[in-house]
Amino acid sequence: MTDLGDFKDNPHKHLLEQLADARCVMLGSPNPHEHMQPMSPQLDEDLIENYTGTVYFYSDKTSDLGKAVMAKADDVMMTYMTKDYQACVSGTLSVATEAGLVDRFWNPIVASWYPGGKADSKMLMLKFEMKDAALWASSGNPIKFLYETAKANLTDTIPDVGERAHIKVA
Repeated sequence: MTDLGDFKDNPHKHLLEQLADARCVMLGSPNPHEHMQPMSPQLDEDLIENYTGTVYFYSDKTSDLGKAVMAKADDVMMTYMTKDYQACVSGTLSVATEAGLVDRFWNPIVASWYPGGKADSKMLMLKFEMKDAALWASSGNPIKFLYETAKANLTDTIPDVGERAHIKVA
């Protein structure tokens, strides 16, 4: 369940912590005619604690997304959803060339996608730099949801099922 106190106190850090725990987000392409693609975000404690708003992704130079980013770094959208947390994030997606990135986030799951290992010729690191985000969080408590829904129907009000935030990152 989402901690609504943490969400209210620091929605930016909360977003980064959610993304660090995410197996997958949907990442847009600089080519607006291409669909979003599932990608695994790469963050570490340094990126979270310093609120950089930067998320890295391992990609493939031969994929549609990889080709689009290599042709043109541009603004894209990234979305992330769980049962009790939703985020829509805008930012700039570009090729990441910082030394040590491949090693920084390398793990057995990443290795399974690159038969050539860390030097695989098709590997491409992408860098998503957040600009702003719309965030929604709820406690995920089904009893509270049912209570709020019933109360809203009886009193002609809107259910109070969570919190919303809009953050500027850059």
